[in-house]
Amino acid sequence: MTDAAPRISVVLCAHNEEKRLATCLEKVSFADEIVVICDKCTDRTEEIAKEFGAKTVVGSWDIEGHRRNKAIEEATGDWIFELDADEHVNAELAIAIREAVNSGAYDRYLIPVDNYVGKRLVRYGWGASFGTSAVWRLFRKGHKVWGDQRVHPAIEMTGRQGPKLNGALVHFVDRNISDMIRRLDSYTNARAADLRASGNIGTFRHNFRRIFSRFWRCFVSRKGYKEGGMGFLIALLAALFPMISYLKARYDEE
Repeated sequence: MTDAAPRISVVLCAHNEEKRLATCLEKVSFADEIVVICDKCTDRTEEIAKEFGAKTVVGSWDIEGHRRNKAIEEATGDWIFELDADEHVNAELAIAIREAVNSGAYDRYLIPVDNYVGKRLVRYGWGASFGTSAVWRLFRKGHKVWGDQRVHPAIEMTGRQGPKLNGALVHFVDRNISDMIRRLDSYTNARAADLRASGNIGTFRHNFRRIFSRFWRCFVSRKGYKEGGMGFLIALLAALFPMISYLKARYDEE
């Protein structure tokens, strides 16, 4: 008699994702359970999730970290894989996830990300709060907690760190450049609210210096120059993120 294989819960937080949810969930057949947090949804998100046998939780969360922690709390699997509706698990990654979980050798794994802007795969230059090329999404339950921020919450990870898995999480991050700029506006609104709530919004001088260091990090250190003009734009928006957030926190009305 053999021990049962560890159970995997795929958890997803969604706000009005009826157009993208089905194609996302079609790629997680390796999951033993799907949990979908329906955050302020007014469309068919919950109905579509249930068509895939998902457990749904309906509510309203202003803090990203709170709704992500809620998703983890609702999961009953031994392992958690976090997913967003604009992401697809490719076939190689699906195999790697199941193999990693069955091995039991580690408690958390780093997942590679392939970021697409429209139909273009953009491999280089991501970072500095505007995108990432790898994420901590697979972990044994109880080994990850999200912070209290509205955007890019801090994470606390514990346990044994495993290697980066094979395959990729395919992330359709932006439809086009206009979508990318709208995302910057949304992110800086949320970050400004976090700064105001903290009681310490920072200084103009500090955030001005960060423009240059963050641009260098994305465009040079992370090789954004290999992406040409697109890499330049990503580095520029990442560089401006702290300054725009600071200015909104200081001058915009709440």
